[in-house]
Amino acid sequence: MSKQLNFGAGPCILPQEVFEEASKAVLNFNGLSILEISHRSPDFVAVMDEAIALVKKSLNVPEGYAVMFLQGGASLGFLISAMNMARKHKKAAYIDTGVWSAKAIKEAVNAGLEVDIIASSKADGYKSIPNIDTIDGDYDFVHYTSNNTIYGTQFKKAIDSKIPVVCDMSSDIFSKEINVADFDIIYAGAQKNLGPAGATLYIVKESILGQSSIPMPSYLNLKTHFEKDSMFNTPPVFSIYTSMLNLRYLLKTGGVAAIEKVNQAKADLLYTEIDANPLFMGNVNIKDRSNMNVTFVLTHEELTDEFNAAWKKANIVGLKGHRSAGGFRASMYNALPLSSVEVLVQTMKEFTAEHISKINKK
Repeated sequence: MSKQLNFGAGPCILPQEVFEEASKAVLNFNGLSILEISHRSPDFVAVMDEAIALVKKSLNVPEGYAVMFLQGGASLGFLISAMNMARKHKKAAYIDTGVWSAKAIKEAVNAGLEVDIIASSKADGYKSIPNIDTIDGDYDFVHYTSNNTIYGTQFKKAIDSKIPVVCDMSSDIFSKEINVADFDIIYAGAQKNLGPAGATLYIVKESILGQSSIPMPSYLNLKTHFEKDSMFNTPPVFSIYTSMLNLRYLLKTGGVAAIEKVNQAKADLLYTEIDANPLFMGNVNIKDRSNMNVTFVLTHEELTDEFNAAWKKANIVGLKGHRSAGGFRASMYNALPLSSVEVLVQTMKEFTAEHISKINKK
């Protein structure tokens, strides 16, 4: 069977070279399978050390920041970040841009914090990023989600804040250059641009560790993991190993700066077709469009079955929109090649050429 063109929202695709190298290690990694080696062995300690070093190199992480690989995904990160950033106010500011930020807000409340939603795009169906002035006030921190996989919106730059900033970057980390110094905590599930599901990346300003004003279990305390070099408990060995391979590949092929240009080219190609094609329409405000998750609909909904058949015939998978948003969603993470987007665009052009005359006759 030929390789399918995967526009699915996650887990992510990875470069073929990374898949091949990871598969070899499943069978033989220095005499054992990567799936059975001890996480305390020198071989895996070297993997962990390299993975951390590659994160720092890829994102130009400044001195004074810790990099950790933990478990639990962003869903646990919602709670971990809130608990670790609680200070004297026990109050936090949240920006609501959709499902994932709403879940983060819920977990902050579960942590015992008072939450102010200082900006929200709920009123327009999360089709935009809300306008936000410089953030200040009696808050312990402000939290936002950098990219919204369900609705297809993305912050194009870091927010301006005079208080500590926490950001869930699960779906666009490593896709574009960032200034890590703008943040106190960055957390991101690996399964979009970094590696297989199972690992969660934390980039944390060391000065915030151990400063929480609320008690928490040892596992939820980031200081615990920092002091144990991400090995307080057994880490997700295979996910970290494959993430390491993917970061090697990223740096070998030009790093984050290079992939940002590729990602922009992919997004430009698809959005241009959506805007020009009379049978398709984008879902969100143009200035807030995500480069990772492109959401769109048919202008004639009665053609849905026919379009579904067309993209499936083109060997495309994962194009159906999230169940809560409908329509279509093309997720274009780092490893998706430009050629896959070209196939999708050509499919859209051919579909319109076949159906537009019938539409015009009605």
